[in-house]
Amino acid sequence: MVYTVSSSEKLRKSASDTETKALLYLLGYHPNKEEIFYFVVDFFNDLTGMDNMAENIWDVQSKGASNPSPREIGKELVTLFKNFVSEIKFTQYILFTNGVSNTLRKDTQLEVFDSNNINAKALLSLKSGLKEECTQKMYIDNNTITDENLDSFIKKVTFVIGGKNPPDYIRPIIQAELKTEPTDDILEAIFNEIRNAQSSKKNTVVEHIVISTPDEAINYQRHITSSEIKLLIINRIINRDPLAPGCPIPFMEVYQKFPPETKNDQLEECKNDLARALFNKNNGKAFWELFAEIYKIIIENKKFGVEEIFLNIPKRIKRENSDFDVLSLKYFISTIKEGLGK
Repeated sequence: MVYTVSSSEKLRKSASDTETKALLYLLGYHPNKEEIFYFVVDFFNDLTGMDNMAENIWDVQSKGASNPSPREIGKELVTLFKNFVSEIKFTQYILFTNGVSNTLRKDTQLEVFDSNNINAKALLSLKSGLKEECTQKMYIDNNTITDENLDSFIKKVTFVIGGKNPPDYIRPIIQAELKTEPTDDILEAIFNEIRNAQSSKKNTVVEHIVISTPDEAINYQRHITSSEIKLLIINRIINRDPLAPGCPIPFMEVYQKFPPETKNDQLEECKNDLARALFNKNNGKAFWELFAEIYKIIIENKKFGVEEIFLNIPKRIKRENSDFDVLSLKYFISTIKEGLGK
């Protein structure tokens, strides 16, 4: 199998808000969000989600227009079609757009839909626009531009209208409701940081690279992981990197009780446990519930020390976060407490 990278946006290094919304749609709203681990930027397409072994691939083309006609939408599908006729098997083809014209949908309330929700006349116009665009692209073999391929492809496309505001794409990632939710300003700042991280992945040129299997895309470091995004969100909410060098001040009471010869090793082990919890993609919901509970206790009980906060966390929540032990959980509590300035 051979796949040649083509039509990557090698001259545009910045990620648009729409591209970042598309990433956060995969991470926070998509039915397979728990499975998607890698977010590959501008390699196969604007964005491509992958599971941790690159066995399932969600291909996303994002467009910023708010009111494109059916014909324009058809043209926007061209890179998805390129991948459809390639030798790589993609799990899903998604067009993520800021909006569509009123003539496109049968049910105008649906924000996620397939071709069954497209009016017959609009569908013909969409197909015509796609066919026209395909014939103009050098990277698409004209022999693949058949009515059969076009019809089969269009039936497989999922259309997503991403009209939400940036903070609304961050909220579902946190999952558990915080007692005192971060302000929209903080959530928008998180969105902007993710967008900047996404943009930074466009600094290398990958045009004309040839790969044999999808997992080879990861070698080129054009990706962000769900774990990295989780860490970025926590950094912003608590104004501190929980894995930063040194010992959080609230943890000093515990740290000073360690025997001198084990202090550094034990502190490092606490950080290792926290890193495992942060990067455990199979326990995301439990982790966010723990984070929300600690956050709530600290906000509501400003005078509580680390020990009191630890004792007030429900046993069930502790048990469901098995990456932590007593000491590493107290360390995590300390990083949050210090970051919040409580």
